Amino acid sequence: MSQTDLILLDTSVVLHVVRGNEYAERIDKAYDLRGRAEKSLISVVTVGECHSFAFRLGWGDAKREKLDELLRELVIVDIHNATVLRHYAEIDAFSKKNGRILSDNDTWIAASARAANAVLLTTDKDFDPLDPRFIRHVYFPANAKVDAPS
Repeated sequence: MSQTDLILLDTSVVLHVVRGNEYAERIDKAYDLRGRAEKSLISVVTVGECHSFAFRLGWGDAKREKLDELLRELVIVDIHNATVLRHYAEIDAFSKKNGRILSDNDTWIAASARAANAVLLTTDKDFDPLDPRFIRHVYFPANAKVDAPS
């Protein structure tokens, strides 16, 4: 992945950034999430997932405002467009045909990354079966050292 590639953040990465934990700092340092020439992207599905997570965990006003501030910094990819919808159908059919379990939300996120021609940054391995056929992704295991892209 190069510094000029568009990046789409998975929900897990957004939640780490909101928490401001050391893991998020390492990812941000490696990929300059907020300082890139092109703003980082997220799927509209991630917006819903983040707010649901905040409600389930009873986040207070300050933490919810931090989430809202971060979301305002990112470019939201809407799923109501023909390209995203077509990619969703292709990825969903591939996953089901090949016996792979991928949540509907992860399928939408992958379709958003593919439609935007963006590299998906994630902290889970759910997207592994889709790379490189449908998406390019970078997986960050929680306890691994994050190096800067080459």
